Amino acid sequence: MTATPSTTGGAAAQDAPREEWTGQVGFIIAAIGSAVGLGNIWRFPGVAYENGGGAFLVPYLIALLTAGIPILFLDYALGHRFRGSAPTAFRRVARWLEGLGWFQVMICFVIAIYYTAVIAWALSFFVFSFDLRWGDDPAAFFTGEYLQLADPGISFDFVPAVLIPLVLVWVVTIVVLAAGVAKGVQRANTVFLPLLVVAFLVLVVRSLFLEGAADGLDALFTPNWAALGDANVWIAAYSQIFFSLSIAFGIMITYASYRKRRANLTSPGLVVAFSNSSFEILAGIGVFATLGFLAHEEGIGVGELEGISGPILSFVTFPAIVSEMPGGPIFGALFFGSLAMAGFTSLLSILQVVSAAFQEKFGWTPRGAATRVGVVSAVVSVLLFSTTTGLIALDTADQWANNIGIVASAVLTTILVVWVQRRGEELRYHLNAVSTFQVGRWWVWLVGLLAPVVLGYMLVSRIVTLLTDGYEGYPAWYLAVFGWGAVLLIVVGAGVLTAMRWRRSPDDFAAWPPFPPDRATSTRRAEPEVTR
Repeated sequence: MTATPSTTGGAAAQDAPREEWTGQVGFIIAAIGSAVGLGNIWRFPGVAYENGGGAFLVPYLIALLTAGIPILFLDYALGHRFRGSAPTAFRRVARWLEGLGWFQVMICFVIAIYYTAVIAWALSFFVFSFDLRWGDDPAAFFTGEYLQLADPGISFDFVPAVLIPLVLVWVVTIVVLAAGVAKGVQRANTVFLPLLVVAFLVLVVRSLFLEGAADGLDALFTPNWAALGDANVWIAAYSQIFFSLSIAFGIMITYASYRKRRANLTSPGLVVAFSNSSFEILAGIGVFATLGFLAHEEGIGVGELEGISGPILSFVTFPAIVSEMPGGPIFGALFFGSLAMAGFTSLLSILQVVSAAFQEKFGWTPRGAATRVGVVSAVVSVLLFSTTTGLIALDTADQWANNIGIVASAVLTTILVVWVQRRGEELRYHLNAVSTFQVGRWWVWLVGLLAPVVLGYMLVSRIVTLLTDGYEGYPAWYLAVFGWGAVLLIVVGAGVLTAMRWRRSPDDFAAWPPFPPDRATSTRRAEPEVTR
């Protein structure tokens, strides 16, 4: 890889050549590793079941085609055309948009500090699986003996069983990020993603042969066509697609920026999107086959079970299933091992957004950024989420960071980039110039009109609900600190980081290929072979 002058389409703002994936396969594996996370396993099955069963696949597929893939392409186009992390890319669209990039970086920071705690729980339960340490009452074990859960508040009573694996997760994460994009992030995904797929396939096949598995699958896939007339079902579908694909908060912008100039974007995007959805459906099969077994063992219907989604599904319901099934310890190890690997590959992508942004703004090396960002994040994570109030803090921060932070980021991105800056046609041209699968004008309308309307409705309705109904009965002061406080931290952090001075200005940059297209014809001979 060689450096080229900025006049031929690169940014000469940095001395070292920009890091790159080793190739298209490496990028696809890393992108799939980011998309396939905890939500695929513990969120999709429950959402599908509660929103029409098999009929839910109709709005789910429509949401994928009309919002998920178009916004994924938008992220790819921004990152690849403007060759930078979220703050750099948005600044190169318009200087005043840099703050939106830092808003996305701060969202990733907040998510990373609690996401690691769930991975630590999964690692703990992976070990607990071998001797079924949760006993006959997994619920009491999880919240009592393991988390030692206290009432909502601010506690510094640390729980060693959470603290130790949490520190271990942070150490491994920092080491991987410090190794760089190709030797660290890509290599880790190349190892863990195949392991995840194999382990989960074994788990699913085993679950299909359990007594009652057919009842569980019937409960999941039997369509309730009347549900399609409920607007909330469609919102649930768009919400699931949106949160599952790792879009609109800097991840795919950052990942796409590490691709070579001549790199296909749309076809790999389709592979990533459909691979993610395939894993979700696979997770639905595995989860509900095992839920059918649990219902059979307890002599009740699947619909009478509690805890069929979220952390309760993973750390209460599944341990109960493992305790009752033949070969339970092996099944438990496969499940919690899969959960840990899915979470870890997603965590790497989340923190890479933060690391890349600091590298570019302050001139840090990958190792320096990983160390600084990782240590600060780890300290905050340990102080907040390895204590007796960690679960409640995690639950609250997650609600606000996802349902307000990420959705607001998506609405702002689509409106500001497509309508205010009028960059829709330029980004569509860029996608088509480098890709085999061409996108038409419909893409601009989907990104610029449908996406902000649907996501804007989701954002407003969620804000109204949180303001009027609160959340989970937690005290108002607690929600103000850990919920609205998380949003305030994101906004203030974005403002402060935007105001700070760049070590090297990112503004000496010319996007390639030139737009409008008539310029591309006249400058084709100056096209770079490989650039930063």
